[in-house]
Amino acid sequence: MNVTPAHNEKIAKMTFSSVYPHYVTKVEKKGRTVEELHQVISWLTGYNEEQLQQCIQQKTTFKDFFAHADIHPSAHLITGVICGYRIEEIEYTLTRQVRYLDKLVDELAKGKTMEKILRAG
Repeated sequence: MNVTPAHNEKIAKMTFSSVYPHYVTKVEKKGRTVEELHQVISWLTGYNEEQLQQCIQQKTTFKDFFAHADIHPSAHLITGVICGYRIEEIEYTLTRQVRYLDKLVDELAKGKTMEKILRAG
């Protein structure tokens, strides 16, 4: 599946706060916690709890959310298919970073251990 410039622009304009409740619902439905979700988000972005809450309250776009993030050096180890896209083949950095986050949330919801999700081994 090819990522188009229009698709990239749509993702850039989406707000983190519009997607965040879906992440919460997805992980809680599978018996995981908001704390675990925040741990995963923090690992990827470097955001602490206060910064994360600010992004939610200020309706930060994904473009700004990731522009101010300190992406984990092991993020490139996040591979596979999410939302029909092979993550490692996505050329546009922002779209790839959003898909990294989607993939981590998906792995959390699927019951993977935090060690595996956070690429700690």
